[in-house]
Amino acid sequence: MPNLTVLLSPAERKQPGGNPFAPDMFDYRTSGTFNYYDELNPERRTVIDRLQEVIDAEEEEVIGEILGMEGPELQEAIQVDSEIYDAPLMSALDRYSPGVMYAAMDFANLPTGAQRRLLENGVILSGLFGLLRPDDLIPNYQLGMDAEIPGIGPVAEYWNDSISEILNNNLEDRWVWDLLPEVHRGAWTDEHAYEARVEVAFQRVEDGERVDVTGQDLDVQRGQLVNYLVRETAEDLDELAEWEEHPDGYVFDEASTTYDDETRTWTVVMVRE
Repeated sequence: MPNLTVLLSPAERKQPGGNPFAPDMFDYRTSGTFNYYDELNPERRTVIDRLQEVIDAEEEEVIGEILGMEGPELQEAIQVDSEIYDAPLMSALDRYSPGVMYAAMDFANLPTGAQRRLLENGVILSGLFGLLRPDDLIPNYQLGMDAEIPGIGPVAEYWNDSISEILNNNLEDRWVWDLLPEVHRGAWTDEHAYEARVEVAFQRVEDGERVDVTGQDLDVQRGQLVNYLVRETAEDLDELAEWEEHPDGYVFDEASTTYDDETRTWTVVMVRE
């Protein structure tokens, strides 16, 4: 079995719809299939129930601040969040497919073995569900890890107590590719139980100066990186050093790559001249 784990954030944009005949997401398949972190169901219900109470009780402006939306997008988000328990389901990977990072993963065109490695070794930190595997079945929803819900508080802090032990146990002695934004790392108290953790920064040269890649451009690079990692079953840095056909011309910069022995963390730099 591959000894790698890829830590991912959800996509803000989500695919609507799903299978209306899928069983209730909280009660089906006691083995945990397609709901692999079902021990988090009570905490998930707490978040959903409180979010729906706020939607029923608060002014639209308050709900918009919680969800980080306004206008037609907010109206749609209110509707989907109000219908979570009765909504049709689809895999998290498909649900997040409109997101830039997930689109760049190009899951459909991965070899079968690479697809399986992503499904079995990917872990998504979600504001609504805590932890997910890419093949978990979930409804449409809107709630960011950076949200703050009255009566619950900051969502990242809420999840920290529930998911840290589970995640640390799952990551023990593994090679971890950490592609999380900082707000999602705030939902996890890292005990450094892994063999190594790798953060990857992307930089490009503009007018002779290096600048960090951010925003949607960074999401594209993270998605392409995931595609490569699961293709190559990357369990060390050698695969990055050997990545000679990066779609956008980025190369591994060994001189700028650092290692923190105390936290077992590599900070890797990929650069495009």
